[in-house]
Formats: sequence, C-alpha cells, structure tokens
Amino acid sequence: MLKKLMSVALVTLLVWISASFDATPVSAFPPNIPSKADALTKLNALTVKNEGSMTGYSRDLFPHWSSQGSGCNTRHIVLKRDADSVVDECPVATGSWYSYYDGLTFTSASDIDIDHVVPLAEAWRSGASSWTTTKRQSFANDLNGPQLIAVSASSNRSKGDQDPSTWQPPRTGARCAYAKMWVETKSRWGLSLQSAEKSALTTAINACSY
Repeated sequence: MLKKLMSVALVTLLVWISASFDATPVSAFPPNIPSKADALTKLNALTVKNEGSMTGYSRDLFPHWSSQGSGCNTRHIVLKRDADSVVDECPVATGSWYSYYDGLTFTSASDIDIDHVVPLAEAWRSGASSWTTTKRQSFANDLNGPQLIAVSASSNRSKGDQDPSTWQPPRTGARCAYAKMWVETKSRWGLSLQSAEKSALTTAINACSY
C-alpha cells in the first residue's frame, strides 16, 4: 500500500513539474524536407540562369515576422517549433535550442536567429524582384516549407545572403539537409539558380545518405 501511494505521489509531482514549466516537446526541425531522390529531381527541374541585380532591393519589400495570432509572430513560432524545449509562451525568451548549422546549444532566444534558408536578397536576385509585396511577405514568413530554421546568430550572420556555392553550414553533417531545404524552397517558390549554385547543391545532395 505504501509503495502504491509513493508511486501515485511521484506521478503527481511529475505532472505538476511539467505543468509548471510547460516544457513543450517540439519537432526541432523544419517541415517538408524532401528525400535525396526527390531533391535531385526538383534540383534538375529548376531554371538555371545568371542572377539578377540588386537594383531596388530592400528587406522592407519582404515584410517578415508577421503576426500569427495569440501574441505570436513568425519568429516566435519557429523558436517554439525548433526548440528542444521551451518554457515561455510568446514572446519566447528562454528554452533550449540546438543550432543545426554549427552544433552549438543555447538557452536564450536572444542568441538565436531565424535564418531564411534562401536569403531574401538571394530570392530577389532569383526572381522575387518581380513579385508583389504580398507574395514576398508570404515567402518571408513561410511556415509550411523548410525555408525558416532557428540557428545561432553567428552562423546566420556569417552566411549573409550567400548561396551554397560560397557558403554551407560549418558543421559538415548539416550540409545534406541544408542543400535539400534550399532546393525545396526554390522549387516551391519557382526561383531560378545559377550554374555554380546548382553544382554545389548537386555535390551536397549526392553525398546524402538519405
């Protein structure tokens, strides 16, 4: 009887701790990353052409971190989705994040950037310059594909607006998924790519084991 009471008490304590800290389990990875075969098929279907110019470009033409309801914006949603655990409702400030690009772990959201896998300036040069602002806003806040990922601020800022021919994640184990996320995003949004970019992506995806 005593053993049973102790067991019930332990379960109650664990439930109380879980409710108190709201350590919400999350997927910790962007959605809809294609298989190796699917990524190669989509890559070979993309239009290859020289990049356009940066004339007229401004980040303001890609309104980002739109409201998603319940006090959350797009950044907050990605922080919650990509965390190993979060203890805040929006705005998200603390939790535990594994930065996929460089293998570092953080507990403060201020150390985390939300990377646009295909950078906004890269999208501009690849076809988004002709889009409406509404379409660019949808691209900049795309939660349905693998275009947004929570990573360390340092890795995101070292990337800037480079494509995979000049920048890939410093952690070599991240390069396969990164290439597939890049291809999926360009395919979903009908963006073009240049020849050096396609070559780098082909190499990275061919090296994938999945």
